[in-house]
Amino acid sequence: MADKNTKSFILRVDTETMNAIEAWAADEFRSTNGQLQWIITEALRKANRLPKKKR
Repeated sequence: MADKNTKSFILRVDTETMNAIEAWAADEFRSTNGQLQWIITEALRKANRLPKKKR
């Protein structure tokens, strides 16, 4: 499932925020990591910050 272009990094999150992310992930049948990736991608998309896809 991991893309060859995936970069790992450490993220520090307070306990309350992490609990909320874990609960949200469970509600949507995603892993916590998958939920964080989705949250970041959605924020980038809404801010028009995603790189343009090459055709």
